[in-house]
Amino acid sequence: MKDVIVLGGLNMDLIVETPRLAGPGETAEGTRFYTTPGGKGGNQAVAAARIAESPGSVKMVGRVGDDAFGEQMGLFLKHEGVDISLLRKTVGIASGIAAIFILPDGENHVNPVYGANGLCDRQQSFDVRGALSTTGVLLCQQEIPLPATKAAIDAAARAGVVVVLDPAPVRQVPDGFYDSVTVLTPNQGEASTMSGIEVTDAVSARSAASAIRNLGTETVIVTLGDQGAWIESYGISELLDPFDVPVVASVAAGDAFNGGLGVGIASGMDLLDAAWLGMASGAICVSRDGAQEAMGSKTEVLALMDSKTK
Repeated sequence: MKDVIVLGGLNMDLIVETPRLAGPGETAEGTRFYTTPGGKGGNQAVAAARIAESPGSVKMVGRVGDDAFGEQMGLFLKHEGVDISLLRKTVGIASGIAAIFILPDGENHVNPVYGANGLCDRQQSFDVRGALSTTGVLLCQQEIPLPATKAAIDAAARAGVVVVLDPAPVRQVPDGFYDSVTVLTPNQGEASTMSGIEVTDAVSARSAASAIRNLGTETVIVTLGDQGAWIESYGISELLDPFDVPVVASVAAGDAFNGGLGVGIASGMDLLDAAWLGMASGAICVSRDGAQEAMGSKTEVLALMDSKTK
């Protein structure tokens, strides 16, 4: 297996479970508070590392602050087998956080403060470039400043590295931003926004994926939650049926999918098999609570894949 580089954001999630949100000037007591490492970049790195062939084959590129949260996030990634030698601390800046309020029906309200993530710049693209010789896949999102992401994407493409980009959060991007991206992986909402087509099922996902491919990427995989995923590429136009698992929390499902997809491609799988690995990784993740801590192990993910073929 070649290495996987993850370029992206890291946040400490500050989670409050509460019966209701406070109104203006009001105090509303919550029922539970806890913290957990998050951010799409960190989530994808842990998902990939848990199913990779060896520790250190997944590298995290990004920024944290010189604070307790930054230290905790780095230690968690290292414990999971992620190479954090390219994770930079920024002096005098707080690490990214996300304040998340969860209501009893599962509805959540998220207020992120990106902190050090917002200072990602060409240094991060240089860090990516310096590690490309052993790399098979670059995983990106749109949480950090777009110029840093674009420079890394272009460098990876020139080196023949597959680029997988999760276009979340959806942002206005310059013309040609996706030209060097190999695989785009929007969810239903993101695909709807990017294509102008409301995605509700496989038929509309196919139309949206075709439209998004016109933005310059080779392959589009629209993740559809409990409806599976639609993959549109050269010679492939297919619905991947979902795994039958109980859904506990879907907060990091897309990150788990991307981590599995990246490892599959870096391991030499063809696109469809790699997508199935991503599907299995996502299914394990949604079957339990949490984000990074919910990611499936290699044994769990492969066992679920095997069950699909029986």
